[in-house]
Amino acid sequence: MRVTIVAVGLRQPEWADAAVRDYLARFPKDWPVTLKEVKAEPRSGQSTAKLMQAEAERILKAVPAGDILVALDEHGRDLTTMDFARRLEGWQNEGAGVAFVIGGADGLDAALKAKARMMMRVSSMTLPHAFARVLLAEQIYRAWSILHNHPYHRA
Repeated sequence: MRVTIVAVGLRQPEWADAAVRDYLARFPKDWPVTLKEVKAEPRSGQSTAKLMQAEAERILKAVPAGDILVALDEHGRDLTTMDFARRLEGWQNEGAGVAFVIGGADGLDAALKAKARMMMRVSSMTLPHAFARVLLAEQIYRAWSILHNHPYHRA
């Protein structure tokens, strides 16, 4: 299975970049998880709708062809870790790759969200972008560990 995290923003705090790199390095070669960062749209006098539309175009170019699109959104489905693992397993059984999309400061364009197979939230609380990246990478790793009986997940 191939998993891609597509995230708006090229600069994150070093602690967040280090944590994401750490989790992504743990996956085996036959279950690659990669991060693709896309440039945030400059805010120079544009409307929020125009900003999100421009970012959506960049995001869609970064999503591998044929991948299932999952949009992270505060109004998305709230999954437990076990539900998330089962969802990943189902997508894996479909033979599809999955691309998780984290929007910019203003969120994701409505047209992009409409293209998503699922909208998911990583927390009921509003999180800084860097936390969302780290949390998503960790939960993907935890789901992988559940599916492969790895001792990382002990619950």
